[in-house]
Amino acid sequence: MIRQNIKVAVDAVVFGYKEKTLQVLLIKRNIDPFKDSWALPGGLVLESESLEEAVERELKEETNATVDYLEQLYSFGKPGRDPRNRVVSVTYFGLVKPEHHTIKADTDASDVAWFDINELPELAFDHATILDMAQKRLQNKLTYEPIGFDLLADKFLFSDLEKLYMTILDKQIDRRNFRKKILSFGILEELAEKVSEGRGRPANLFKFNQKQYFKLKEEGFLFDIK
Repeated sequence: MIRQNIKVAVDAVVFGYKEKTLQVLLIKRNIDPFKDSWALPGGLVLESESLEEAVERELKEETNATVDYLEQLYSFGKPGRDPRNRVVSVTYFGLVKPEHHTIKADTDASDVAWFDINELPELAFDHATILDMAQKRLQNKLTYEPIGFDLLADKFLFSDLEKLYMTILDKQIDRRNFRKKILSFGILEELAEKVSEGRGRPANLFKFNQKQYFKLKEEGFLFDIK
C-alpha cells in the first residue's frame, strides 16, 4: 500500500502599480526555515477550507490585504522545495490597488512591504520561480483581457494607462495606435474632469466601464492589444 504524507499549501503573488512601477507584495518570515528572508504570502491549507478561502485568509493574516483580482496560477510540487515536509503549493496571482490597502504584518510575518519588480531581494523557497511565472502570466493576459484596470485608480489619465502597459510589458508602444484601439472598444468613459499633466494643457480623466465590457463580452467581443 502506498502511503502519502503530502501537505497542501497556497502562495500568492500580489501585484500592484505604484509610482509608475510594477510592484509585488512580500512578507519577511519570522520563523524557520528561511527566517528573516523575504517570501510570498502563503501557508498551509486548513482541513475545513477551500483553496480560495485559504489564500484569502493567508493574505489577510500576513499582509492585511484583500485582493481585487485573483486567479489560480500553477501548482508547484517538486520534492525538496520545502526542507520541512513534502509540500505541494497551489499558487495564485492577484492584482490590487495599493492605495486602497493599509498593509500590516502579522502571524508568520515580521514585516510586509511592496517591492519594485526590478529590485527584488533574494526570496525564500522556490518563490523566485513562482514570481517569474506569475509575471509572464500577467504580461500575456494583459494583451487579451483588460485586467490592467484593476491596477489603476478608479479615475485615470489615458497616459497613465499607456505607462502601465509599457511598464508591465517592458517595451515601448505606438501611443497613437494604442489610444485609437483602446477607445474603439467602447469600454472607457471620458469624464468631464480634467487634470494638469506636466506643462501641457489639462487632460480629461477616464473611467473603465466594467458593465459595458461584460455586456460586450457576452456578445462575442474580444479584447486584443497585440
